[in-house]
Amino acid sequence: MSDATHLSLSDLRARRSALQRQEDAVSFVRRLTQGRIDLVHDEERRRATNAPVPSGTLTERLANVFGQEHGGGSARPPRETDVPADHPLLVQLDELCEEFSFENLESLTDTDLRSLRDALTMFEQSCSQQRHQMFEQIDALTAELVARLRDGGTAALLTD
Repeated sequence: MSDATHLSLSDLRARRSALQRQEDAVSFVRRLTQGRIDLVHDEERRRATNAPVPSGTLTERLANVFGQEHGGGSARPPRETDVPADHPLLVQLDELCEEFSFENLESLTDTDLRSLRDALTMFEQSCSQQRHQMFEQIDALTAELVARLRDGGTAALLTD
């Protein structure tokens, strides 16, 4: 990110807000991807234990699978996230799942299931990397806002 010291206060806030919205979208898609990875892991566990194919649709299995995962939550407060269905990352995730027949997990060969898991994992890592880069930019913009407050008092945040 270029030096934020030259930005007006309104530009600084607008840029930070835009980055936060972008990060929210990437984070949302990343969580969807993690959920799909959890479903693939569940199918791998089922096969490893020779358990019967569960009844119900993939959608009906979600609550059971997600109830088994006990990851830590985000430390930041939640924000409302409205990601349009045509968001490029959502489209990319849908295309990836379609390419690997995600909707038919139980009928995939073990090799195809591993390929799906690997593709989803790579996609999730890409989303994580994007989030990390956005957080660095958001942190830099926030630091500039804090510096202006520190150097100019609250009046520095009210003028532009």
